[in-house]
Amino acid sequence: MNASLVNSFANIIHAATAIGLYHFLILGALLFGLGLYGLLTKRNAIAVLMCIELMLNAVNINLIAFSRFVAPAGLAGQVFAVFIITVAAAEIAVGLALVFAIVRDRLTSSLDDLDWLKW
Repeated sequence: MNASLVNSFANIIHAATAIGLYHFLILGALLFGLGLYGLLTKRNAIAVLMCIELMLNAVNINLIAFSRFVAPAGLAGQVFAVFIITVAAAEIAVGLALVFAIVRDRLTSSLDDLDWLKW
């Protein structure tokens, strides 16, 4: 009787502390919201690129969580996450190259000072 009581108590503790889909979705939403806030408020080009990366990583967390909990036999979420990581790496390479070229020419990385495309 004592062993069954301990086992049932352990099952209750395990069920209460198990990480489920809801936890991953909350984490992804918080990271995406933090990235969106930074994207809308930052004026530095490198900080904006970092916020975009944060948003893409939040999407990756959601994709992998849905893949794990909705269709555990498939690898669709992981494959999409690898594609997003690849696109994000290319985006950062091109974005940083543009930022470095602009900083070399204009001596600033502030987005407010990049008004030379206006009429």
